[in-house]
Amino acid sequence: MVYAESIFKVLVVGLILGAGLPAVFAAGLVAFSNGAGNVEADGTVHAANPLLKFLGLALFTLVGAVILVALLWITRSTIEHHFGINLFPFAK
Repeated sequence: MVYAESIFKVLVVGLILGAGLPAVFAAGLVAFSNGAGNVEADGTVHAANPLLKFLGLALFTLVGAVILVALLWITRSTIEHHFGINLFPFAK
């Protein structure tokens, strides 16, 4: 049963980071582009929506923060060895 639990954990994290993070980034792209406003071919102007632009930027920031934390997590033992800084004191 230990193997099944471990496989399930890897599957869940893989789905969240492998499919969820790109989906959040795509939602940020859609929000940001819809909030930017545009001019149609017939000359109709759609006003910019600052709330959607802010939402898009917030989603981009979230994705960037997750990537940064993941990189720091991967390199945590090297950083601790060379610089003596324990970035994740709760981890072994």
